[in-house]
Amino acid sequence: MRRTVFNEDHEAFRETLRAFIEAEVVPVYDEWFAAGQAPRDFYYKLAELGVFGIRVDEEYGGAGIDSYKFEAVLYEETARAGITFGGSGVHVLLGLPYIKLLANDEQKKRYLPKFVSGEEMWAIAMTEPGTGSDLAGMKTTAKLSEDGTHYVLNGSKTFITGGVHADQMIVCARTDAPRPDDRRHGISLLVVDTKSEGYSIGRKLDKLGLKTSDTAELAFVDVKVPVENLLGEENKGFSYLGHNLASERWGIAYGAYAQAKAAVRFAKQYVQERTVFGKPVAHFQNTKFELAACQAEVDAAEAVADRATEALDAGELTPAEAASAKLFCTEVAHRVIDRCLQLHGGYGFMNEYPIARLYADNRVNRIYGGTSEIMKSIIAKDMGL
Repeated sequence: MRRTVFNEDHEAFRETLRAFIEAEVVPVYDEWFAAGQAPRDFYYKLAELGVFGIRVDEEYGGAGIDSYKFEAVLYEETARAGITFGGSGVHVLLGLPYIKLLANDEQKKRYLPKFVSGEEMWAIAMTEPGTGSDLAGMKTTAKLSEDGTHYVLNGSKTFITGGVHADQMIVCARTDAPRPDDRRHGISLLVVDTKSEGYSIGRKLDKLGLKTSDTAELAFVDVKVPVENLLGEENKGFSYLGHNLASERWGIAYGAYAQAKAAVRFAKQYVQERTVFGKPVAHFQNTKFELAACQAEVDAAEAVADRATEALDAGELTPAEAASAKLFCTEVAHRVIDRCLQLHGGYGFMNEYPIARLYADNRVNRIYGGTSEIMKSIIAKDMGL
């Protein structure tokens, strides 16, 4: 099917990115996988490539392109190569929208140049032990000091992607108690320098997949955060989180579609090369039918992903539409990748084959950013049910 979502600039970026991946990532990816994270200096290379500054205004060192389509290309190319860029995705997809939406002029001048250069990597800390998708139940607190110059942060977070390498962490914390009629009241967003006294990184979590992405537990003990580091207005953090969830869920949806597309590519290549009973596996009707069914699902997911991308760029992607795209694309990817792994036989279970890593990496897509069950609830509510 002919796609209209990308233009010549996107395709030129694709060529550059593909060459970069082949030269800078593929030869060392096994080392990253074994280490459980990408090296910190790799993010400087991404910055030099311009990845971090695409959607940042030119006055702060970016390209000033207000579009997510270049990130869509990045999803496709990393999946195609069977690699990830470590925890850098959260830097752009999650960190940047909060700065652009909430930071005042002084904060943008302070934060964005180092964001673009890779000198400061960003992440966001929402989830706490025992809260999961129930963000209104968070217990981390940030109490204003008596002299009003800083907040005192106490609490803990878990499952924080980019938590090991982050230099600046957007921490969601309670600056006021919830109200009887509004559990969401009282949450604020604070930018915390990870070198602050009392800020500590706990375990680097050993995950099923996304092995090159640094994911950590965090703890805060009387961390002093200057009031100048408050993003947006105090106690309105929950509404800000909801506002940016659409772009986050778009990213998960698009990434899942790209993974499904890559899985078909890996499986097609494997079955054409692998011989069984004297014939290529691709010769058998079951193989053809399985891959044909997978391709049809990928085509459908591509249409959903492209439509969501256009809506996001136009500022029209609603929470329900983002939830629908995430639900559909992640469920498609789950089915397609599983079937493509099956076509690899025993080799599909070996981590030296990209389909095995893809299978493990993909599983979290139906959990983070809101579980599939949460997506269904959002869609049902939008339907008036």
